[in-house]
Amino acid sequence: MPERLPSDHDAIDTYRATVERVGRTDRRQVVVPDAAADAVPTDEIVELVFDEGTYHSHVDTDLDGTPVFKGAYRTPTLARSPGDGEDALGEWLGSTGVAVGDSVLLDVVTSGYTVGLRAPGERAIYEATEPPSESLSSIARDLDG
Repeated sequence: MPERLPSDHDAIDTYRATVERVGRTDRRQVVVPDAAADAVPTDEIVELVFDEGTYHSHVDTDLDGTPVFKGAYRTPTLARSPGDGEDALGEWLGSTGVAVGDSVLLDVVTSGYTVGLRAPGERAIYEATEPPSESLSSIARDLDG
């Protein structure tokens, strides 16, 4: 059974991430700070935990090569083809009252695999899970096409 850890636990590294606009649209994205970039692998699917839910997000990059989260979806398959699913990240950002230019807290639960987001001043409980083995990840990617 995975260990449950509060966001203020010593095993969790917390960073201040910025909410920005995606280009000239009204959509928002969470920009990963440089200090956390090594823990958030670009062009990969990671677990993104917020509002007591676990979602999947493809880690994109902005024009400068900085990792960003542009959406969060119920399955890894939907995260790979975001137009097919409902974006929970956009809904969450809208419900928190966090505006463009404001910060959210980014918690690295399992480096390279599980990241949590929370509004400043909020506390969260995470399940520290191990990433799947590389062979299982490879099989899942092959099945997804």
